[in-house]
Amino acid sequence: MNNLLIKALRQEKVDRPPVWMMRQAGRYLPDYIKLRDKYDFFTRVQTPELATEITLQPVRQVGVEAAIIFSDILVIPQAMGAEVFMEEGKGPSLPKTIKSQKDIDALNISNVDEHLKYVFDALLLTKKELNGAVPLIGFAGAPWTIFCYMIEGKGSKTWDKAKKFAYTEPKLSHALLQKITTITIEYLATQLQSGADCVQVFDSWAGALSPEDFKTFAQPYLIQIADAIKDKGPVILFPKGTWYALEDLSKSSAAAIGLDWTVAPQQARELTNYNITLQGNFDPSKLLAPIPQIKRWVKEMIDGFGAQKYIANLGHGITPDVPVDHAKAFVDAVKEYAG
Repeated sequence: MNNLLIKALRQEKVDRPPVWMMRQAGRYLPDYIKLRDKYDFFTRVQTPELATEITLQPVRQVGVEAAIIFSDILVIPQAMGAEVFMEEGKGPSLPKTIKSQKDIDALNISNVDEHLKYVFDALLLTKKELNGAVPLIGFAGAPWTIFCYMIEGKGSKTWDKAKKFAYTEPKLSHALLQKITTITIEYLATQLQSGADCVQVFDSWAGALSPEDFKTFAQPYLIQIADAIKDKGPVILFPKGTWYALEDLSKSSAAAIGLDWTVAPQQARELTNYNITLQGNFDPSKLLAPIPQIKRWVKEMIDGFGAQKYIANLGHGITPDVPVDHAKAFVDAVKEYAG
């Protein structure tokens, strides 16, 4: 078994860093596109055999050293009773947004085992198919990011509606954030019981908040999740765009912090006092550069972070326009690394 990822999360000595890529199971792979053309999005997510096949594709075709289960962060609002639509090329929409205490009270946070059984079944099946080849990662969206979708009803560049709700209805906002946190803790704990070796919490829209507001509406819930799950398995926190929170988060129960490309490796190490594993932070757009250049940049990135307490990854999800051989070059460059 290639357990470099687990070693890095435990801060054990490694010869070189492990490598995987966010959104590696999906849109840039021709075999995924064939399945996408045949089955709609939630059919792919909710059919364990399909989710497993998609999860395994990048391990077999690109050589990544961890599998991340094919799913979506919006399965949590679905489990809570919200309707979620996913249109190819347009992203998600939630027709009924949260507006009142009554709406929050109506949200269900029980029976996670039943509502999200298809995710746990996919994890069990993927674990069996992997047969110990590489670790398996589970994941969930962070409370603030899920809150954004449930208030806004669709994607946004600025999240003005979500922020307005947070600022004008703080009591309701914290009630909703806490409900999301409670179900997310149970969801991630069950993922770890169902075969996930570690879990990642994606706070994709944390960067929409100021440092002070992040401390109010995002950070406490991320820390609550990490604290609740730490004894069940390692937790990676990825609050995109929040380099300013690195010092605080490095003192949490998280095993690692994911970084985007807006923070330099040395700066991230200094802010975290070298005491936590860091993951990232290659700009996915750089995967469109010529392969020799990609390999040079990867070496520079690892040199910057150092090979210990480090997981090579992108600073956000791989984009659909990246050629497969360029994704493979990124992975190969990490595997070829010699400090």
